[in-house]
Amino acid sequence: MSGDEELSPDAAAFSPDERAAVYRVIRERRDMRHFRPDPVDPEVLARLLEAAHCAPSVGLMQPWRFIRIRDGELRQRIAALVDLERQRTARALGDREEAFLRLKVEGVRECGELLVAALMDQREPHIFGRRTLPEMDLASVACAIQNLWLAARAEGLGMGWVSLFNPEALADLLDMPDGSQPVAVICLGHVDAFYNRPMLQQAGWAEPRPLEELLFTDSWG
Repeated sequence: MSGDEELSPDAAAFSPDERAAVYRVIRERRDMRHFRPDPVDPEVLARLLEAAHCAPSVGLMQPWRFIRIRDGELRQRIAALVDLERQRTARALGDREEAFLRLKVEGVRECGELLVAALMDQREPHIFGRRTLPEMDLASVACAIQNLWLAARAEGLGMGWVSLFNPEALADLLDMPDGSQPVAVICLGHVDAFYNRPMLQQAGWAEPRPLEELLFTDSWG
């Protein structure tokens, strides 16, 4: 069968066990902060990045770029940027400053693999799907990150999305071109255990809201 041939709904159907696995990995995905330093198998990492690259994107522009951090000194400098923003975020939280500082909010130093996901430069010529919603390029990168996250969970690896950094400072550190933008520092690697609930919920920081509070019909609310 060639890659251009379409599949009928019956031929494209998943088995009950396959469907259950998809819903399970969605349900059990966690934003991990605790890692072991064991290396990630290169073949597994390649599969994860290919899964990310299979994400949908507006106008098929594929705006994601991934930078693999291999240099130990560079990793430490990224960790320092995260630490700086962690302190600034804590001060901005006012009376929740001390509670925030008690949270473990990243695993940059410990994880087996460190990646930076970024928006590409020269996005302006891409009009398809972005004329009224230019931020759809960012949404496309988020889809790629989610694909990576779900694939990592299916492979038994933990992943954490770290957003505590100054984008301009990180872009300078990575020699990124003008117009590009770092979106996420991604911690990836082996873990001793997956959280059975979201970490912020376990820590008492916040409670997730039920779907029925967020689902409307025909108009807002």
